[in-house]
Amino acid sequence: MPGPPPKNVIISGGTDGMGRATALERLARGDRVTVIGSSEVKGRALLDRAASPNLRFVRADLSSIAEVERVVAHISDSHDGIDALVLFANRVSPRRRETEDGLESTFALYYLSRYLLGHRLRPLLDAAPDPVIINVAGVGNTAGRIFWEDPQLTRRYGQVRAQLQAGRANDLLGVAFAGQAGSRVRYVLYHPGFTRSGTGDQQHPLVRGSIELLARFFARPVADAVRPIVGWIDRPPADPLSAIDRGKPVDPSLRTLDPGDAARLAAYTEELLRGR
Repeated sequence: MPGPPPKNVIISGGTDGMGRATALERLARGDRVTVIGSSEVKGRALLDRAASPNLRFVRADLSSIAEVERVVAHISDSHDGIDALVLFANRVSPRRRETEDGLESTFALYYLSRYLLGHRLRPLLDAAPDPVIINVAGVGNTAGRIFWEDPQLTRRYGQVRAQLQAGRANDLLGVAFAGQAGSRVRYVLYHPGFTRSGTGDQQHPLVRGSIELLARFFARPVADAVRPIVGWIDRPPADPLSAIDRGKPVDPSLRTLDPGDAARLAAYTEELLRGR
């Protein structure tokens, strides 16, 4: 029997680790894949490795609102519909950095870019027969919170605090997106766990060495971590929202998935965007 028809797949943060592996897996199935990343060198390396006319690379700094909007316009001009949007983009920042929009960089890249891509591309997703958004973050983890009094961490920045806050923001993003009326898009929050996907942009040599050592003994292979993602692109879950933590469903009553907090964050985000 013939397999499923080719899909149109968009991957943010797709030049490293799990993003790259997902892109290559979907290309092997004949999909049309667009990868968004900040590194021209890594994008070119992926294009060379794939050697496929179905792969497109778009270089962009997704921590910039204007850059995300540019990417959305580019994708909208070249696609009639999107079957899957897979969100990986993230970067650890040891020191607090502000983007050109005056936002804390982890918040801007790890959370806001995913918010914008999902909402701005929703019309193209709704035009596909079986659309899905897969947000790869840390659902199921209850560490960290939204610092409502200072979401941009102007007073007590720490890279772990920033990462955990953005992770919890992505949990709430999924809850709010799935709660919208009139959309056919299924939303999957996915925590793959510790994965052997490299040290990314970690610059501190001791931290980088520690991560590499731990990964050698305890991390999951990338192929195992991306297998569910590849499957959901072909067969999205039936529910508007699914939350999966290392292969197990997450209890929707978990406090980090609170609908009230999701609505509060959505309102804060929209106000933030109106000011820019």
